[in-house]
Amino acid sequence: MDEYRKGWALRYLREAKAELQAAKKTSYMAPSLFIEAIRKARNAIYYSLGEPAFVETVIRESAEKAQQIEDPVLKFLVEIEATVQHLGQMEEINEENVMNQADNLVQIASDIVEAIFGEKVED
Repeated sequence: MDEYRKGWALRYLREAKAELQAAKKTSYMAPSLFIEAIRKARNAIYYSLGEPAFVETVIRESAEKAQQIEDPVLKFLVEIEATVQHLGQMEEINEENVMNQADNLVQIASDIVEAIFGEKVED
């Protein structure tokens, strides 16, 4: 992992956490902020795994195949991408459900980034 990608992963993770906190304080903007937090958490994961464009291509190609995905990490990443796409297309959002998904994904992204870099990510 080079310092460039590490920097971006940490930046996206910090921004995801900030969006999450802002969403909890600003109810009229909460749905869009929760979705943005989810997108930024996803981006933090992509940067921590390598070149984001390559990671995204692998995920998109895997999602397009009709067969079962055996690799648990790839399956997880495909599920995250499907969640992001689904939430981005919804007209009405269940705020509590999206908040829970955003909380979970930001925590998972933190865990992944910490595991890959071998150091604690500050809040």
